[in-house]
Amino acid sequence: MKIKCGMLAIAMMAGCAMPAIADQVKPAWSGATEELFQTFVVDEGLKEIGYDVADLTQVQVQLAHTAVANGDLTFYPVHWVPLHDTFWKASGGDEKLMSVGTLIKNSLQGYLIDKKTADATGIKYLEDLKDPEKAKLFDIDGNGKADLYGCEPGWGCERVIEHQLDAYGLRDTAEEKQGGYFAIIPDAIERIKAGKPTLYYTWTPLWVSAILRPGKEVVWLNVKNTSLPDGETGNTVVEGLGNLGFPVNDQKIIVNTTWLKANPKAKKFFELVQIPIADVNAENQKVADGEKSNEQIMKHATDWIAAHRADWDKWIAEAKAAK
Repeated sequence: MKIKCGMLAIAMMAGCAMPAIADQVKPAWSGATEELFQTFVVDEGLKEIGYDVADLTQVQVQLAHTAVANGDLTFYPVHWVPLHDTFWKASGGDEKLMSVGTLIKNSLQGYLIDKKTADATGIKYLEDLKDPEKAKLFDIDGNGKADLYGCEPGWGCERVIEHQLDAYGLRDTAEEKQGGYFAIIPDAIERIKAGKPTLYYTWTPLWVSAILRPGKEVVWLNVKNTSLPDGETGNTVVEGLGNLGFPVNDQKIIVNTTWLKANPKAKKFFELVQIPIADVNAENQKVADGEKSNEQIMKHATDWIAAHRADWDKWIAEAKAAK
């Protein structure tokens, strides 16, 4: 499976372009290795139905929505609802691109700290870091503020984090460390392994929580009240975990509206295909253990399809029959 980057239609991604091929389905991919598995599963379904699926085009998350809305790409299978609703609205809403099905249910996000520090200090809430003495425990760069290993710019989670730093009065005592998430999170992991106080953001499904296990090495922080940017709403309370501050998300497939209406077979498949979150976590663990080449992840996808053949064949049959 080849992966191409950029599109002529997106100037800021220039330098690696894919020509438009009218008769191909053109999937978008964010560049995160951890999202290849579900993308390959969807691709394989479309191929079985009879579609010609082009190589993946790598494009940043927000731009993926724009590209799908404009018809430069056909679909993006890792659209988080409600996290990416802002991108959907900005790209034209249902008139331009529609979210279909529920590929993965009940994805969580939030803030965690090492359990050693939580047990020693009683820190339970993000707002506890308004206390300068508690915040300084997580200071890495020496400026007296807690350093939060945060969200990659453009993913959408940074909007929530930056809003909450203001809403919870944390600007004087905490700051977000931003960059490529998979470039900075290994440092957080090593700090916790070394017994150092550490504050970070993460989500599930993702391999990070297989290494830093909530309730074992780390604990989720709660918020005392929910505050989300731009008047957004959603259920942020998770049974057994409390109020994590981020709504529970479902991952859906976002598709160009014009194309979707003209392709009922693909629409039906998008509506039916589902991957249990436990299966995504298990696949992510394989990635963390070193099985992270495109070929290995494609095998993860085809192995998953084989293990769920009865459901898979039913989805394919119903999709082929759609009119």
